[in-house]
Amino acid sequence: MHIFNDLTDFSNDEIGSLLELANQLDNYPEPDILKGKVLALLFFNSSLRTLTSFQAAMSRLGGGTFVVSPDMSIHGLETQTGIVMDGNAAEHINEAIPVIESYADVIGIRAFAQRRNLKEDLEDFSFKNLINLTSKPFINMESAINHPCQNLADWKTLDDFDIPKKDGKFVLSWAYHPNPLPLAVPASTLNMAAMRGMNVTVLRPDNFELPDSVMEKAKQIATVSGGSITETDNHNEALQDAHVIYAKSWTSSKYYKERDLEYEARKDLIEWRVKDSWFNNALPSCRFMHCLPVRRGVVVDDSVLDSSRSIVIHEARNRMLAQMAVLYKMLK
Repeated sequence: MHIFNDLTDFSNDEIGSLLELANQLDNYPEPDILKGKVLALLFFNSSLRTLTSFQAAMSRLGGGTFVVSPDMSIHGLETQTGIVMDGNAAEHINEAIPVIESYADVIGIRAFAQRRNLKEDLEDFSFKNLINLTSKPFINMESAINHPCQNLADWKTLDDFDIPKKDGKFVLSWAYHPNPLPLAVPASTLNMAAMRGMNVTVLRPDNFELPDSVMEKAKQIATVSGGSITETDNHNEALQDAHVIYAKSWTSSKYYKERDLEYEARKDLIEWRVKDSWFNNALPSCRFMHCLPVRRGVVVDDSVLDSSRSIVIHEARNRMLAQMAVLYKMLK
């Protein structure tokens, strides 16, 4: 494996092999297997789980890491092409990324959507430019439209709790958040559940439909896997007999570049918060998932997040295990 950029680049058998390896490394550690190997972590956006889970993963395999972020004491990095660099940025990514990766054996990059052009963000245009600057094994730590490390960990979490693939009902629900959030997690989570062959329902209010291209890709995947994709704004319909409620806020495609209009649309949706009542018509064993971080009392009630339904901590730990498997495959 040289590139880990999009979970849909892999077959279900390949994903199964990675997850089997993750379980093996959890149960039978190999603390020296990557001794002498170095992982470079380049963050253009903030992180807690992604940063710490990669550091822990590499350490548990015997390797080392270093972190670079424009928020650190380094001088600013310019990402735009064809620009005259007469502003604050002192170095261009065209030089920075090749230099950073020359010190490492594998590089991970996180760079969120620029939110200037929806079409370009849906095509991961800016992120692809970053990938083109690399020659070493590369890991997507979240881009405008993909978060494969989260997706792999979520797949493992669903398996760990025996949530069925065929005929399993997976509800991907929009939830209130005061700020517009990226499309990467909802879009790639939708694909992950579709790949498993699940019956996926996207629950969202008006004006917060996922982009047509995102829905179409997931429907094509579901056609092959034997799953299904539907969407609705009706809670009772969506949550009936659900195995999983996966909550995540996301930005409005309709107001993608018009923040003021999006804030106006959001303010009346404060009650789109996951509550105990959401589980009334779900299966008794229904689980709550969220990629974290999550705002208590805003996205989800404490009573849900602190209950036995919630598997978010297990889900977060699986980030480390899934990434251990990816690093092992890349560097062993």
